[in-house]
Amino acid sequence: MEEYKLGIMEMRFAQLIWDNEPVSSGELVKLCEKEFEWKKSTTYTMLRRLCQRGIFQNEDGTVTALMSRQEFDALQSEKFVEEKFSGSLPRFLAAFTMHNKLSDRDIKELTRLIEESRRKGL
Repeated sequence: MEEYKLGIMEMRFAQLIWDNEPVSSGELVKLCEKEFEWKKSTTYTMLRRLCQRGIFQNEDGTVTALMSRQEFDALQSEKFVEEKFSGSLPRFLAAFTMHNKLSDRDIKELTRLIEESRRKGL
């Protein structure tokens, strides 16, 4: 998971790309200058780093995502549950509900997801 752990600025930068893709690398430099007060070299260093991690690509001066924000979040969530709860979703939910009460709406949504997963597995 190390390659998908992002620092605060990496995450803000990634979100900027997701919000504007496809974006030319030149336009990305302008966006980063406005948003973060970065120099061109800082933008390209950060972009190269996230491209090496397989999150984005910069082909012919156009930056696009190799994974959507939703895919990225799902991967991070899976890795978190794996690392912290030995991959056990029930253990994660037990820990989560120790301090967070599930609403009726939450329970219905979880039940729906479980049933949907059950149908897919058959």
